Amino acid sequence: MSRRAGILEFAVLGLLRESPMHGYELRKRLNTSLGVFRAFSYGTLYPCLKTLVANGWLIEEPGNTSEDALAAPLAGRRAKIVYRLTAEGKEHFEELLSQTGPDAYEDEHFAARFAFFGQTSRDVRMRVLEGRRSRLEERLEKMRASLARTRERLDDYTLELQRHGMESVEREVRWLNELIESERAGRDLKGSATEPASQDTTSGASGDLPRPGDTSRPDSPDDTAT
Repeated sequence: MSRRAGILEFAVLGLLRESPMHGYELRKRLNTSLGVFRAFSYGTLYPCLKTLVANGWLIEEPGNTSEDALAAPLAGRRAKIVYRLTAEGKEHFEELLSQTGPDAYEDEHFAARFAFFGQTSRDVRMRVLEGRRSRLEERLEKMRASLARTRERLDDYTLELQRHGMESVEREVRWLNELIESERAGRDLKGSATEPASQDTTSGASGDLPRPGDTSRPDSPDDTAT
C-alpha cells in the first residue's frame, strides 16, 4: 500500500467513526475538513472504500432516506450506498490512532493525524507533536546549512524564496511549541482544562489543518454534508 493510500484509508475510517455516510458525503468531508485531500477524485475514493469493505472494516448498506428510495424509479439510478464502520473497523482505527512512528510526522500524514486529535489520547498527541517538531527542526537545520553554503551563488529572487521556505518552517515550529505547551498544561486549543481524550469518543475531525508553514488555527469541520 502506498503512503497516500494509507492516509486516505485512515481518514475514511475516522470520518465514518463519526457517522455512516454516502460516498458523496465522504468526498465532501475529505475535501472541506481535511485540506490534504482537496485534490482527489471518486476514482481514488471508491477503490479505497472497496478495499475497506473487503477487509471487513466497512459494510455497505442501501440508503434509507426518501430521496434514496425515489432515486431508482425517478432517475433510473440505483439508490445511494451508505458506508458504515464495523466493530473490526473501529478497532483497527483505534490501533492506527495509537501509532506514533515516523510516518505520523510527515507532512500529509501529520495533517490527517492532527485532524483526529479529538479522538486521540493525550500521551499519543504529545508524542506525535514532539516527533513532528523534531522532524521540522532537523529540516530547518539543513535548510540553514544549505543557505549558508550557497548564499553567494544565488540571485536575489532565489535567495528570497529560500528565506521564505525557512520562515514557513520556523512558523510551524512556533505553532507546535504552543500546542505542546498547551498539552503539557492540560489545556485544549481554546485554553480550557480538559480530561485526556477517550478512545471511545465519537467526535468528528477537528477540521482543516495548517499546511507546513501555515500558522492559522484549524477551522471547524463542515458538518452540513448531504
